[in-house]
Amino acid sequence: MIEVHETIADLRAALESTRRAGRSVGLVPTMGALHAGHASLITRAASDCDVVVVTVFVNPLQFGAGEDLGAYPRSLAADIFLADESGAAHVFAPSTGEMYGAGPVTTVAVDGPLTNVLEGASRPTHFDGVTTVVAKLFAIVGACSAYFGEKDFQQLAVVRRMTADLSFPVRVVGCPTVRDPDGLALSSRNAYLEPDERRVAPLLHRSLVAGADCIRGGERQPAAVTEAMASVIATEPMFDPDYVAVVDAATFETPDPLEGDLRLLAAARLGKARLIDNLGVTVSAGPSGRLSGQHGAHR
Repeated sequence: MIEVHETIADLRAALESTRRAGRSVGLVPTMGALHAGHASLITRAASDCDVVVVTVFVNPLQFGAGEDLGAYPRSLAADIFLADESGAAHVFAPSTGEMYGAGPVTTVAVDGPLTNVLEGASRPTHFDGVTTVVAKLFAIVGACSAYFGEKDFQQLAVVRRMTADLSFPVRVVGCPTVRDPDGLALSSRNAYLEPDERRVAPLLHRSLVAGADCIRGGERQPAAVTEAMASVIATEPMFDPDYVAVVDAATFETPDPLEGDLRLLAAARLGKARLIDNLGVTVSAGPSGRLSGQHGAHR
């Protein structure tokens, strides 16, 4: 039977007995509204670890002014059921007061190009909110393996950097993006899409595929690749594009000419939803790039 904890003390007590028994811990941080993408993370954690903790916390720090904090979908009973079915032993569902008290006074920030571009430029306070809450969860749970979906690829890179820089005893595991059959990456915010918007939403993924095909065809100029991506999104007037980019997967800088392990990333608004997606491409030493991660989940 899955255990649900609302306080830090209760979760720590449960995990202390787990560690005394010599059992390993997996952590899946989420903001709830769980779907098949989250289930894939929990299933992966359960296959790697003895005990899995799923956190369900809509973190106010990672929402900027005018964003959808109040409207963000919340479905705790359904989340507990999915977590149980997917192999979790514990759900940690704290209140904002339990996590932050009257604060927070202390925040955690990763500086530099990982947080200043793309999502960081569009949502300036977002990553500080992410790293603060993830650092708290790592401190609460302790030594573990933590599982994050690659759909939020920049977030994954930021969490990896924070984990290394602060020497957390945590192994960060990135897991492939889960998609609907038409290519749309699963996201809790997909619930905002109206039927006509849902019909055109896979175009964002198709823009990434177009950019990857451009690289695979031999193009090495970043501007030409991003133009190929943008031109696909521009065919649908319901989209309000935010950014398209091709960057080095580790540094988030744009190599010119393109080479090595790359990520193509795109973000756009569609009605009330803001959609993001990404695709990995490796440019080998030969004349064409080797496609990776095409079917590459979300937090």
